[in-house]
Amino acid sequence: MSEITKKLISEHELFADLDPSHIQTLAEFSEEREVAAGQVLFTQGQPAKTFYMIVEGRVVVETPAIMGPTLQLQDLGTGRLLGWSWLIPPYRWHFQARAEGSATVVEFDGTRLLELCEQDAAFGYQLLKRFATLMGERLESARRRMIDAWNPSGFA
Repeated sequence: MSEITKKLISEHELFADLDPSHIQTLAEFSEEREVAAGQVLFTQGQPAKTFYMIVEGRVVVETPAIMGPTLQLQDLGTGRLLGWSWLIPPYRWHFQARAEGSATVVEFDGTRLLELCEQDAAFGYQLLKRFATLMGERLESARRRMIDAWNPSGFA
């Protein structure tokens, strides 16, 4: 764990008011990594074991269409969090995420953090509250994009 990563976590709007011991725990189970342009961070339906904070660059959240190209749901940049499926059964990704260009992310070990959530209900509750906000935002964005993409303008 680097002090820079710990500082990034403690300053993030979603984590800023967490107890310092919880910030420390998040930092201990994270690592900064580089992601190449076009690299897929996770694929819909696969086991979800991580989540990410984008430090630099852009990551798009997508969903495969039944027919035709993948539908881009969100374009996330610096400071955004990505991934909530590690926290909610059945622990499988609901969407796909791909680096738009090269990016730097902090990758969190969701499997280990989930174990700690089970052991420390206060920690688990604090994370669940924060990720519930993220889930709502992601699902609302997906709903709006799907309506826009699959309901042509002028269609009643």
